[in-house]
This record gives sequence, C-alpha cells and structure tokens, in this order.
Amino acid sequence: KTDLQQHLNHSSSTTANDLDLIYLKGIMESPAVFKRNTHEASLKEVHLSPVRENNVELLQEILRDLDPFKHRSNTAAELTSILTQPHFQSLLETHDSVASQVCDSPPSSPGDFVDHNTEDEYKHTYPPPDAIRMVGIRKVAGEHLGVTFKVEGGDLIIARILHGGMVDQQGLLHAGDIIKEVNGREVGRDPRVLQEELQAASGNIVLKILPSYHEAILPRQSNISVKVFFKCHYDYDPANDNLIPCKEAGLRFETGDILQIVNQDDVNWWQARHVEGGSTGLIPSQTLEEKRKAFVKRDVELAPAGNLCTGVGGKKKKKIMYVTTKNAEFDRHEILLYEEVAKVPPFKRKTLIVIGAQGVGRRRLKNKLLLRDPLLFGTTIPYTSRKPKKGERESRMFAFTSRSKMETDIKNGRYLEHGEYEGNLYGIKTDSIQEVIEAGRICILDPNPQTLKVLRTSEFLPYVVFLQSPEFEVLKAINHSAVEAGVVTKTLTDEEMHRTCNESAKIQAAYGHYFDLTIVNDNLDETYRTVKAALETVSKNPQWVPVTWVF
Repeated sequence: KTDLQQHLNHSSSTTANDLDLIYLKGIMESPAVFKRNTHEASLKEVHLSPVRENNVELLQEILRDLDPFKHRSNTAAELTSILTQPHFQSLLETHDSVASQVCDSPPSSPGDFVDHNTEDEYKHTYPPPDAIRMVGIRKVAGEHLGVTFKVEGGDLIIARILHGGMVDQQGLLHAGDIIKEVNGREVGRDPRVLQEELQAASGNIVLKILPSYHEAILPRQSNISVKVFFKCHYDYDPANDNLIPCKEAGLRFETGDILQIVNQDDVNWWQARHVEGGSTGLIPSQTLEEKRKAFVKRDVELAPAGNLCTGVGGKKKKKIMYVTTKNAEFDRHEILLYEEVAKVPPFKRKTLIVIGAQGVGRRRLKNKLLLRDPLLFGTTIPYTSRKPKKGERESRMFAFTSRSKMETDIKNGRYLEHGEYEGNLYGIKTDSIQEVIEAGRICILDPNPQTLKVLRTSEFLPYVVFLQSPEFEVLKAINHSAVEAGVVTKTLTDEEMHRTCNESAKIQAAYGHYFDLTIVNDNLDETYRTVKAALETVSKNPQWVPVTWVF
C-alpha cells in the first residue's frame, strides 16, 4: 500500500473536515486506482537468481532412472524422447552456462556519455571506444533483417529499423548504432554492399557495433499506440524506385490498398504494412512523393542537345493564381497520394453519386434505379428561375422560383450546383438532398464531378460510382442499339463519341481518388445489378471510410 493509503486507513476522525478524507479513501480503494498501483509495483526491478546450475547433470540422472521403464511404459518412452531432444538439451546447457556466470553490474547510464545541457551538443557526441559490444544474430539466407544503413561521418550506421522485423523483435540494435565489423571483418563504406552481404548470409552473424544512446537521452514518447491507416491513390513498386535506401526493404502496393502506417519518423520514408498482414516495409512519404510528382525539369534540361549555347531561352513558367471559376482546372492538378481512413461497422449510405462523361449513360442508370426501387431510392427536383409554361405547375420536373431568390440562395451557398441556360437559372439545392435522406431513401445524384469535394463528407455519406466510357467502337454500337430500341432518339456523331471517351479519361485522372466503384457501362442491366450489389455489400460489411467522417 502507498503511504497515502496507510494514512487513510489509520484515520478515524469523523469531523466534518475529514469527510473529504473518507471520500478520498473510497477513490484510492477503487478498482481503477488499485490496478494502476499494482501495475506500478510490477515495474519495480526484480532481482532473479537461478534455482540450480547443474541441470544437465540432473537430466542425465533422470534419463538413467527412466531407462528401465521406457520399454514397458508409453509415458516413460514419450518423456525420454522429449528429454533427449537436441533443442531441449541445448536449452538446459545454455541455462546452466548463464546461471554459472557472475555478471558485473551494468555500466553507468548511457546519458553519462553526453552533455545534457543542449541537444545540439548531444547530436555530435559519441560514446567512448570501450562501449563497443558484440551482437549475435541467426538467420537464413535471403531473410531480410529489417534494417537499412547509411554513411555518416565516415561510418556505416543504422539508418532505420523496420517495425516488426527481425532486428526490431530482438531489440539488440538501435537506429544510430555504428557497424564496425561483421563476423570479424571490417565493413566498408557502401551501405548497399553491406545490405547485400547480410541478405545473402546465413547461420550465425556477429556484429561489432558502437552503440548509439539517442533513444535513452531524448524524451520518451507516450506509450499510447495510435493506429493510423491510409488508403493509397497510386501504384508503387520499390523495384523501380531509384531513391529508396534499400529496394528489398520496400513495400509494394496498388491503388485502393489499405496500409497501416507504423512509423513516420523519417521525413522521406514511412514504415507501413498491408492490413491483410505481411511484413513491414518502406514507402515514400507524402512529402517525398509530392516532390517527385510535382517536379518540373528546368527549361535548360528540356532543351535538345546542342542548343545550350543559345542562352537560357525557353518559355518562362507561368504563375497562375487560384480562381473559383477555374476550380475544375486546378482539380486536375491536385495531388492526392494517401488518404487517412478508419474502419467502421456496416451502415447505409445516404447518397448515391453517379459520375461520368456526357453521353455515357448516367441519366439512364439513375432513372432505372428510381423506377425499379422507388422505396429505396429518391432524387431531388431541380429549381429554376424560368417562368412556368402555360398549364405547367411544379411537379417532379422543376420547382419554380424567382431569379432574385435563386441568386440570393446561390450567393449564400445553398445550391450544390447551378448553371444558366437560355437566360434562366437552374440548380440543385442542398436542402432538397436532405429532404430525400430524411424520408428514409438513398438520394441519387448525377452532378458534375467538381461537386464531389462538397458531397464527400459525413453530412451526405456518399457512395460514388464512376461510369467509365467503353471503347469507341463499343460506345458506337451501344448508341446504335439504343436508337433502334427507341430508348434514345439522338444518334451520336463520331466526334461526340470521341469527346465522351476523352472526357471520361480526364474525369478518371482528376477525380479517381473519390470513386468507390468504377464500372465500364457497356451493359445497362449489368451496371444496375453491380450497383445494387455494391450498395448491399457496404450496408452489411465493415467499411473503410475517410477519417473525417468519423472524427
């Protein structure tokens, strides 16, 4: 018990002032506080001593006693088999060897090797030469140690230790340790050569190192482990990366993969692993990959050979300020590489967003869903400033309002999207979306892709389907069949169909990171069934969603 608990137990006063002590005593005896005190007590140093040092001799005596019975008793035979196993005998030999040694007290705190006054001085301070120690590792050929190296100050040092790797699990090496020798042979100054040698080595490996005590000096991080998961929006293969410190340590992934980020200490290389399992590897950090994808060669580098004598020539790069009316153009150049996500239980999406190029069949899919499942799906009624035609009233087609009212609501951000046609305003109000949701239906929308930034939030919880244009010849055949069947009345020209294919590719390149499902719309019935099945799947299975939807 703590001194405070002992004091409370011996306190017998019942004055009004001591009622607080009674309350405090109740808190100290609560299970939570008791558990914490027990945990703290378990952290106290425990001195262990061996029970005996001659277990090998004891084993031989036991085997001699068992010998007369092993032919008559299955139990005795089984016990004899276990005790004569080489691994078991090696365990006892190791135990006796360790138990018989008299170990000196550990050296003084590693912090004594450095000056605590300033961290800058610490960075350039090394432990004395007599701090060198030997570390033994046993591995098979081809097995990666989970460590990378770099040259610093003329020495080969450990740059990073991969989370969950062999070295990390053993805990014998640390980032910053200087590698002096491998199996009695001095190492050179080429990290790749050392990496290859260790990769190919097998059996026992003895490393002579000069330890680093950085971790002992710097403030310790919180023991609370926060799991971070990212969804990848590009493909990566370390075998094709010339910047990665060690290709074998890299982690390959594809667009849509979910990775758990286990270490982000390095500004350029993160440590991650696939959520399905597997070993930890290096991936480019957001900063590094943004620099690579945004890199533009200087004009002089783009000039053909032989033209360098013409001076600095070439076009000057144009600086463009952001303008809201040109937001689609800026969206095309947005770089989204990783998106933080969280896994949540099954839930029903509030909206179904159908994205696609003009002429790819968005409206037909929307109408089919509404017609087949009117209780499951609903949609909004567009507002317009157009005057109702003679005999025309508000219906499922349009909701009529004044131009001044629409302009005011547009200015106040109450419209998801809007446009002008033949002098009249048309638009979809965000309130209309909420009305469909509150009625218990999934609101189907087929907006311009620029609206995805607004819709992909916890307010609308969308499921985004991209209808990808089929190949030109397939699209042409589909349009011809639809005209003959009377589904559509317009025959698209070759130019219009080429425009559809090109626009589809541009939309996918600029907004692909928003899509939950991509379908090549070459068969409307099949597309309908695929969308229905996808919505049913996400409503019954755990989902990875943007972390902003949860927190």
